[in-house]
Amino acid sequence: MPFPRASEALSRFTVLDLTRVRSGPTCVRQLADWGANVIKVETPPHLEKGEGAGGPRENADFQNLHRNKRSVTLDLKSPQGLAAFRRLVEKADVVVENFRPDVKDRLGINYDALKKINKRIVLASISGFGQDGPYRDRPGFDQIAQGMGGLMSITGLPGQGPVRVGIPVADLCAGLFAALGIQTALLEREVSGEGQWVNTSLLQAQIFMLDFQAARWLQMQEVAQQAGNDHPTSIPTGVFKTSDGHINIAAAGQVMWERLCQAIGAPELIDHPDYKTGLLRSKNRNAVNSAIEVKTVSKPSAAWIDIFNKAGVPCGPIYSIDQVFADEQVKHLGIAQAAKKPNGETQTFVGQPFALSRTPSRIVATPPDQGQHTDEVFREFGFSDDEIAALHRAKAV
Repeated sequence: MPFPRASEALSRFTVLDLTRVRSGPTCVRQLADWGANVIKVETPPHLEKGEGAGGPRENADFQNLHRNKRSVTLDLKSPQGLAAFRRLVEKADVVVENFRPDVKDRLGINYDALKKINKRIVLASISGFGQDGPYRDRPGFDQIAQGMGGLMSITGLPGQGPVRVGIPVADLCAGLFAALGIQTALLEREVSGEGQWVNTSLLQAQIFMLDFQAARWLQMQEVAQQAGNDHPTSIPTGVFKTSDGHINIAAAGQVMWERLCQAIGAPELIDHPDYKTGLLRSKNRNAVNSAIEVKTVSKPSAAWIDIFNKAGVPCGPIYSIDQVFADEQVKHLGIAQAAKKPNGETQTFVGQPFALSRTPSRIVATPPDQGQHTDEVFREFGFSDDEIAALHRAKAV
């Protein structure tokens, strides 16, 4: 029975996944969820020493990263294993890796080597700091990139000191950018007939995600500071106390400001000499926020959300993670997706955040066991039973 595909969108492409931990698996998950034939190449169990860098295979993090993939084991350091991998490359479209930059050179699987085997191959590489330069060989991790990429300097309350973001944003964005780069290279290949090398890094991804904060420095020489829960430039936008908690309000711009003042029953604030323009509201941010909060503490969060939505003022609750998935709109969007494990149990994953009308994405396969599909995949790539048996005898798989 052929392995099910998550979508028809990328089903014509075969991807060899050499990645580990998070940034690389995030990239490959994006391709797998849109139907690519993803083959996760893992180290044979007899060569592993202790728990892998990605954590226990059965934990929620690993499971959510590796759905819709098949798994083979292969020792790329052995002559037999490397030769077998090269045969897989002959028929593949994409190879993805996030080793240290020198590792693929030592293994003989850098882009120059791979394109000699298959000129149409796309190699995607994710590193901590880039494939060359003075920091090339440094180990890279998400929090290091958050710090060096400027994010921790603008996160948190004013004067609090550096604060990391609550998700591995550099890892995640590097993976997503690598997936975007792969798809761009595959589109270009339709014109040129040749693959190319796609590479990104955690540091590049983090700096790109600074977006307007980076532009403020590059174009205006403004160094952004911590602004806590307040938006650094759109005012008033922030967190406001209610009688039973907190809500977010985003009322930047004159129209929204006037709607907000009317909604909270304080129309006199509209023409207040200190708040009359956006520039004045920015200059007097703390006083503006206090004037708003004097009103918002009088009612519970749900009441204000109802009032503001009727008034056309952007607002929203501040949820814990369990509350996120209990929200009626989140349920309607269907981003929490269930799939059946081989034993019949149900497992729930975070689905794709965008939809295609004709070729939707689904969770069709829960994460594989290590090496679960080794023999099956090698047969598909033209290996005979004798050749597969020889790989087993050599402990190359």
